[in-house]
Amino acid sequence: MQPSDARILRSAAIPTALAGVLAVVLCGVLSGSKGVIAAIMALAMVSIFFTISVLAVSYAAKISPQAMLPAALGSYIIKLLVLSVALSALQNVTVWDTKAFAWSVLALTLVWVVAEARYFLRTKIAYVDEPADGDVEAPAGRGS
Repeated sequence: MQPSDARILRSAAIPTALAGVLAVVLCGVLSGSKGVIAAIMALAMVSIFFTISVLAVSYAAKISPQAMLPAALGSYIIKLLVLSVALSALQNVTVWDTKAFAWSVLALTLVWVVAEARYFLRTKIAYVDEPADGDVEAPAGRGS
Protein backbone atom coordinates (compact mmCIF):
# COMPACT_ATOMS: atom_id res chain seq x y z
CA MET A 1 0.00 0.00 0.00
CA GLN A 2 1.30 3.42 -0.95
CA PRO A 3 1.61 6.05 1.80
CA SER A 4 -1.05 8.14 0.06
CA ASP A 5 -3.44 5.18 0.16
CA ALA A 6 -2.79 4.76 3.87
CA ARG A 7 -3.62 8.46 4.37
CA ILE A 8 -6.86 8.03 2.41
CA LEU A 9 -7.80 5.04 4.53
CA ARG A 10 -6.90 6.79 7.78
CA SER A 11 -8.71 10.01 6.83
CA ALA A 12 -11.95 8.10 6.33
CA ALA A 13 -11.60 5.38 8.98
CA ILE A 14 -11.03 7.68 11.95
CA PRO A 15 -14.17 9.82 11.48
CA THR A 16 -16.16 6.66 10.72
CA ALA A 17 -14.93 5.02 13.92
CA LEU A 18 -15.88 8.10 15.92
CA ALA A 19 -19.31 8.17 14.27
CA GLY A 20 -19.55 4.43 14.98
CA VAL A 21 -19.05 5.04 18.69
CA LEU A 22 -21.80 7.65 18.54
CA ALA A 23 -24.04 5.19 16.66
CA VAL A 24 -23.43 2.49 19.28
CA VAL A 25 -24.37 4.86 22.09
CA LEU A 26 -27.40 6.26 20.26
CA CYS A 27 -28.68 2.83 19.18
CA GLY A 28 -28.08 1.53 22.69
CA VAL A 29 -30.20 4.29 24.17
CA LEU A 30 -32.96 3.91 21.57
CA SER A 31 -33.01 0.13 21.09
CA GLY A 32 -31.13 -1.39 23.99
CA SER A 33 -28.64 -4.21 23.57
CA LYS A 34 -30.04 -5.19 20.16
CA GLY A 35 -29.30 -1.66 18.96
CA VAL A 36 -25.74 -1.87 20.27
CA ILE A 37 -25.17 -5.13 18.38
CA ALA A 38 -26.71 -3.61 15.25
CA ALA A 39 -24.47 -0.53 15.37
CA ILE A 40 -21.34 -2.63 15.97
CA MET A 41 -22.22 -4.89 13.03
CA ALA A 42 -22.90 -1.83 10.86
CA LEU A 43 -19.56 -0.28 11.80
CA ALA A 44 -17.73 -3.52 11.03
CA MET A 45 -19.49 -3.96 7.70
CA VAL A 46 -18.95 -0.39 6.49
CA SER A 47 -15.31 -0.37 7.60
CA ILE A 48 -14.50 -3.72 6.01
CA PHE A 49 -16.30 -3.02 2.75
CA PHE A 50 -14.74 0.41 2.18
CA THR A 51 -11.29 -0.81 3.23
CA ILE A 52 -11.53 -3.61 0.66
CA SER A 53 -12.22 -1.00 -2.02
CA VAL A 54 -9.22 1.13 -1.06
CA LEU A 55 -6.95 -1.92 -0.95
CA ALA A 56 -8.20 -3.27 -4.30
CA VAL A 57 -7.69 0.04 -6.08
CA SER A 58 -4.31 0.51 -4.39
CA TYR A 59 -3.16 -2.91 -5.55
CA ALA A 60 -4.46 -2.27 -9.07
CA ALA A 61 -2.61 1.06 -9.19
CA LYS A 62 0.65 -0.84 -8.75
CA ILE A 63 -0.17 -2.89 -11.84
CA SER A 64 -1.29 -0.03 -14.11
CA PRO A 65 -3.49 3.05 -14.02
CA GLN A 66 -5.88 1.33 -16.43
CA ALA A 67 -6.47 -1.48 -13.92
CA MET A 68 -7.83 0.86 -11.25
CA LEU A 69 -11.36 1.27 -12.64
CA PRO A 70 -11.94 -2.46 -13.26
CA ALA A 71 -10.62 -3.18 -9.75
CA ALA A 72 -12.99 -0.64 -8.22
CA LEU A 73 -15.98 -1.91 -10.20
CA GLY A 74 -15.07 -5.55 -9.60
CA SER A 75 -14.72 -5.08 -5.85
CA TYR A 76 -18.04 -3.21 -5.83
CA ILE A 77 -19.86 -6.03 -7.63
CA ILE A 78 -18.32 -8.68 -5.36
CA LYS A 79 -19.28 -6.67 -2.27
CA LEU A 80 -22.86 -6.32 -3.51
CA LEU A 81 -23.08 -10.08 -4.05
CA VAL A 82 -21.62 -10.83 -0.61
CA LEU A 83 -23.96 -8.29 0.97
CA SER A 84 -26.98 -9.78 -0.79
CA VAL A 85 -26.09 -13.29 0.35
CA ALA A 86 -25.37 -12.14 3.90
CA LEU A 87 -28.58 -10.13 4.26
CA SER A 88 -30.74 -12.93 2.88
CA ALA A 89 -29.01 -15.44 5.17
CA LEU A 90 -29.56 -13.15 8.17
CA GLN A 91 -33.11 -12.19 7.20
CA ASN A 92 -34.83 -13.87 10.14
CA VAL A 93 -32.15 -13.22 12.76
CA THR A 94 -33.50 -11.43 15.81
CA VAL A 95 -30.18 -10.82 17.56
CA TRP A 96 -30.11 -7.17 16.49
CA ASP A 97 -32.52 -4.39 15.65
CA THR A 98 -32.78 -4.26 11.86
CA LYS A 99 -33.84 -0.59 11.77
CA ALA A 100 -30.89 0.42 13.94
CA PHE A 101 -28.63 -1.60 11.65
CA ALA A 102 -30.00 0.02 8.49
CA TRP A 103 -29.79 3.57 9.84
CA SER A 104 -26.30 2.94 11.21
CA VAL A 105 -25.08 1.58 7.87
CA LEU A 106 -26.54 4.59 6.08
CA ALA A 107 -25.05 7.12 8.50
CA LEU A 108 -21.62 5.47 8.63
CA THR A 109 -21.50 5.15 4.84
CA LEU A 110 -22.22 8.86 4.51
CA VAL A 111 -19.52 9.69 7.06
CA TRP A 112 -16.97 7.55 5.19
CA VAL A 113 -17.81 9.02 1.77
CA VAL A 114 -17.81 12.62 3.04
CA ALA A 115 -14.49 12.06 4.84
CA GLU A 116 -12.91 10.62 1.68
CA ALA A 117 -14.28 13.48 -0.42
CA ARG A 118 -12.95 15.99 2.09
CA TYR A 119 -9.52 14.37 1.93
CA PHE A 120 -9.45 14.56 -1.87
CA LEU A 121 -10.67 18.15 -1.95
CA ARG A 122 -7.97 19.24 0.50
CA THR A 123 -5.13 17.26 -1.05
CA LYS A 124 -3.30 18.58 -4.07
CA ILE A 125 -2.96 15.61 -6.37
CA ALA A 126 -1.40 16.09 -9.78
CA TYR A 127 -3.71 14.71 -12.42
CA VAL A 128 -1.53 15.65 -15.39
CA ASP A 129 1.81 13.98 -15.95
CA GLU A 130 4.53 16.57 -16.31
CA PRO A 131 6.68 16.00 -19.41
CA ALA A 132 10.26 14.93 -18.88
CA ASP A 133 12.97 17.45 -19.84
CA GLY A 134 13.45 16.12 -23.36
CA ASP A 135 9.78 15.45 -24.06
CA VAL A 136 8.57 19.01 -24.70
CA GLU A 137 6.46 19.17 -27.85
CA ALA A 138 5.00 22.11 -29.70
CA PRO A 139 1.26 22.51 -29.14
CA ALA A 140 -0.88 21.02 -31.88
CA GLY A 141 -2.14 23.43 -34.52
CA ARG A 142 0.54 26.09 -34.07
CA GLY A 143 3.12 27.16 -36.67
CA SER A 144 4.55 24.34 -38.72
